[in-house]
Amino acid sequence: MLYRIGRALFRFMFILFFRLRALGMENVPTHGAVVLCGNHTSLLDPPLLGTPLKRMVHFMAKAELFDIPVLGSIISRVGAFPVKRGGVSRESIRLAVQLLRDGNMLGVFPEGSRNNAGGMGKKGAASLALKSGAAVVPVAIIGNYSLFRRMTIVYGKPLDLSPFAGASSEDLEQATEAIMKEIRRLHTAYSKG
Repeated sequence: MLYRIGRALFRFMFILFFRLRALGMENVPTHGAVVLCGNHTSLLDPPLLGTPLKRMVHFMAKAELFDIPVLGSIISRVGAFPVKRGGVSRESIRLAVQLLRDGNMLGVFPEGSRNNAGGMGKKGAASLALKSGAAVVPVAIIGNYSLFRRMTIVYGKPLDLSPFAGASSEDLEQATEAIMKEIRRLHTAYSKG
């Protein structure tokens, strides 16, 4: 219930203040395990990633956020779970894989931090998808959250990561690069229009 209310409020805010345009929502499976993989430029990216969709999106969030009295309670109730700074714990990975195996949707930013926009993606998203058998949907967030300027979110077609199912470090790097390449392609293609 809290998630639906929050999603409605964010949808209203994004449409009113950022003229949100969402494209490709039909590419997101309506059931089953899904990993949404998006580029990351702002603290507003997590709510933006899930706002246009009817399904709940779970996120890993910095463990420190759960220590903030009101915020910690709210983000727990809307599907976030803690991850320790400096690396993902085995417990967080197990929880993420279990959420996916239970048919949920997980939002991941393969770049890691917001400041790594041009860098090589981290291997966690590919690893989670391969371990759980989840569909991987690349997502491009286009715009800079300037008031009354257009923000666009583009959901791409699910990627086939089966060629990288060996799960070696090299396979994960190649799978991650395939995800990042498609996010960049979507970003470039839709930034022009």
